[in-house]
Amino acid sequence: MKIEDNILKFKKYLINERRYPETTINSYDNDLSNKFVTFLHKHPEIDYKHITKDEIRILLKEESECNSSKSSISRMLSALRHFYTFLEIHNIVDNNPFKSIKNPKKDKRIPNFLQYNELTDIIKFIPLDNPLNIRNRLIIELLYASGLRVSELVNLKIHDINQRNREIRVLGKGSKERLTYYGEYAEEVLDIYLDEARPELLNVKKNDYLILNRLGNKITSRSIENIINKTIEELAIKHHISPHVLRHTFATDLLNNGADLKSVQELLGHSSLSTTQIYTHVTSDRLRQEYLHAFPRTKE
Repeated sequence: MKIEDNILKFKKYLINERRYPETTINSYDNDLSNKFVTFLHKHPEIDYKHITKDEIRILLKEESECNSSKSSISRMLSALRHFYTFLEIHNIVDNNPFKSIKNPKKDKRIPNFLQYNELTDIIKFIPLDNPLNIRNRLIIELLYASGLRVSELVNLKIHDINQRNREIRVLGKGSKERLTYYGEYAEEVLDIYLDEARPELLNVKKNDYLILNRLGNKITSRSIENIINKTIEELAIKHHISPHVLRHTFATDLLNNGADLKSVQELLGHSSLSTTQIYTHVTSDRLRQEYLHAFPRTKE
C-alpha cells in the first residue's frame, strides 16, 4: 500500500477515534503529505516501512539545510512518531524508529504579549451593537481571560461552561482535560452573547458549539485569526497580534500579579513546567526595569 493511502487512514483515525483538534491534524498532514512524502520521492531507495536511523538523520539534515526552524522540525518529528505508532499498531511496520530520535533543542524566545491598556483598547474598540460584534468581543475576552488556545476555543461547547462558577472545562492537547476560569468582564459579554447574539446567529439551527459563524455553524481557527487581524488593522496597531499573543498576555499578567508558576502551568495546560517558565523571563525583565527606575543608586 502506498504511503499516501496510509496517511489518509491515519488522518481519519485522528479525526474519528482520537478527536484531535483541526489545527493539529492539518499540521500533521502538512508534515507527512508534503515534507515526508517529498523526501521519500527524492530518495526512492528509501522504503518508508523499513526506514533506518541513518536515513532519518538525512531527512533532518535536509530540513535543517532548508532553514526549517527547530520548532517546525520538532513538530514534524512528533507527526512522524504518531504516524509510525499508528503503522505499528496496524502491523504495517515492525517498529517505530522515530521513538528514539530526539527533538532539536528549542531556542528560547521571549513570548510577545500586550500591555493591559493595549488589551483594553482592543476590547473597547468592538461595540456590542450587533450579533457579530458581540461574538467578536467575546472571542477576545475569552482568549485573554481563560488563556485558551484558539483550537480549544473553537471546540468549546455550551455544556463545557459552568456559568455559576465562571468555569470552563477544556479538552486540550493530547485530549487532556483541564479547568480554567473567566472573570466578570468576560461574564458580562458571555451573558449578552448567549441571550441575544447566539440565538440570532443560530437562526433555528441546532448546534452545541459556543462560538458560531454568521451561518450558525462552528467557527474556524482561521476565521478567529481574521477577526483579530481586521480589528488590529482598524485600530492601526503596528505589531502583529495573534490569538496566541492573548494567551501569552494571560500568563504574563497572572505572574505579574502574584500567581505561582505551578498554577499558571495548570491553567495553560502545559505538560511540563519548563514550558511555562519562559514567562518568568518576561516578568523578570519587568522587575529589572522597576528596580532600575526606583532604586536611587542606579540613577547616578
